[in-house]
Amino acid sequence: MKKLTLLGDITPAQFLRDYWHKKPLLIRQAIPGFKPLLKFEALAALAKLNHVESRLITQADGDWSMQHGPLTEMPPRTQREWTMLVQGANLADKGADALLRQFRFIPDARLDDLMISYATDGGGVGPHFDSYDVFLLQAHGKRRWRIGAQKDLSLVEGKPLKILKNFKPQEEFLLEAGDMLYLPPHYAHDGVAEGECMTYSIGFRSPSYQELGEAFLQFMADSIDLPGRYADPDLEVAKHPAEIPRNMLAAITEEMNKVRFTEEDVTIFVGEHMSEPKHNVFFTGPAKPLTMGRFAETAGKRGVALSLKSQMLYRGKHVFINGESFAVGRADKAVLDVLANERALPGTALAGASDDVMEALYTWYQDGWIELA
Repeated sequence: MKKLTLLGDITPAQFLRDYWHKKPLLIRQAIPGFKPLLKFEALAALAKLNHVESRLITQADGDWSMQHGPLTEMPPRTQREWTMLVQGANLADKGADALLRQFRFIPDARLDDLMISYATDGGGVGPHFDSYDVFLLQAHGKRRWRIGAQKDLSLVEGKPLKILKNFKPQEEFLLEAGDMLYLPPHYAHDGVAEGECMTYSIGFRSPSYQELGEAFLQFMADSIDLPGRYADPDLEVAKHPAEIPRNMLAAITEEMNKVRFTEEDVTIFVGEHMSEPKHNVFFTGPAKPLTMGRFAETAGKRGVALSLKSQMLYRGKHVFINGESFAVGRADKAVLDVLANERALPGTALAGASDDVMEALYTWYQDGWIELA
């Protein structure tokens, strides 16, 4: 397997075996000569948008305050100890998306987003932990990280941020542009800007089983089929009117036990759930869409590509895109697998595409899920 500069001198397989979920990894010059993909002005413009998740965190006299976006005004850049966080930069910028996709040795179903943190001197978000894995890539300036594998994850009460009450760092690193630090879940860390700096956080989805369980039951509600209605033709005279009859409970329990789910049910649920766009993601189709015929002709020449906002997954015969699923035949699946894995399809790949595939692509084009390359 080819070694990636991104992980220093180890392969993705070695990283997953020795570090993923296990211990931190510092990679000096993971991306040599790295420059910020978005200037401060472009980042601040994103933070002003309603559909972009952003936060402004400031410190004053040792206390913290947090403001959720849209962020119409920023403190002066000469003011110390403030941080602007912009989530989902990959949804708005092709360069940010390309950077995020360098981490696709982790499955797309786990890859979340690229968050950009801009901080003035002394800025940070306090000692904390994340419930998911994270790569912290220094994009500009310097940030000093203190980290520790503590088990005490109790938090300071009454703060707008989840700040660790008893932070006990064990290691300390100063990251410069191009350096990257990987941290497994629940690893305590505190990053403080030394001068003006930008840090890119590549985060991963780690839904709780409770969240998945609740969503799965809602998903299955549409497929449950329990015909008939409760009846008790052998009902006896009630001695204690307020007591629920034993036979009633037994009959209902028997019917409830008929509710079953299969591996395919779980597959479809996971595919739809993990490809569902976040609440603040909106798609916009072309202002003047081509006709079906012109679209097919143009796509055959230029190819198509997934929108930056689209999430496309598959498993077995099932294909999932932006929360929707459908089963396809083997030939169609081969074409759509390429689109999912490469996030683009060359025009030559569409030469033998079925009418069903072309109709699906045309619908996605109209909805803004894919674009002509």
